[in-house]
Amino acid sequence: MQIKVSTASFSQLLGSSFPPSQGSFSDGVSSFINPIISFLVENDSPFLANIYPYFSYTGDSQNIPLPYALFTALGVVVQDGNLQYQNLFDASLDAIYAALERSGGANLQIVVSESGWPSEGDPAAIVENARTYYSNLMNHVKGGTPRRPGQAIETYLFAMFDENQKGGLETERHFGLFSPSQQSKYRIAFN
Repeated sequence: MQIKVSTASFSQLLGSSFPPSQGSFSDGVSSFINPIISFLVENDSPFLANIYPYFSYTGDSQNIPLPYALFTALGVVVQDGNLQYQNLFDASLDAIYAALERSGGANLQIVVSESGWPSEGDPAAIVENARTYYSNLMNHVKGGTPRRPGQAIETYLFAMFDENQKGGLETERHFGLFSPSQQSKYRIAFN
């Protein structure tokens, strides 16, 4: 049995993420991230990334269509050379792959350690959008991204339960698939 080690990162470490092929880490984080990437490469461990299209969408809803964030776009939204993107999750993940390639981690696999959509606390944070996101994400990760097609993406949903005592924005309390009383908020098929 081999034990692997990693640390989770998030998309704000990227200095550039659009188009996805131009993904690169911010200059200010290279002294921090490059040794981590080298360690992961040397130890054949995955790079863990938290991918939240919800935050990208709400941070730039004038330029990011909601269907692109929810996996419901009817066609290509972003053309990046010969790669075509129909959802923000793939674009975000491929931007991290491009950044890793530029930083010596071309062969690293990415595990999506967190991804989710809140169900309350913001106009885009409604139960229907959360259900749509989680359902579509679970169906989508089986097939890879445009940059890494045919490779299933190991992905973990955030979170099992709403965190009604969590501080910060109201949305931060509502990422759970279940309420704190263990009531399912929506039906999702896990297989």
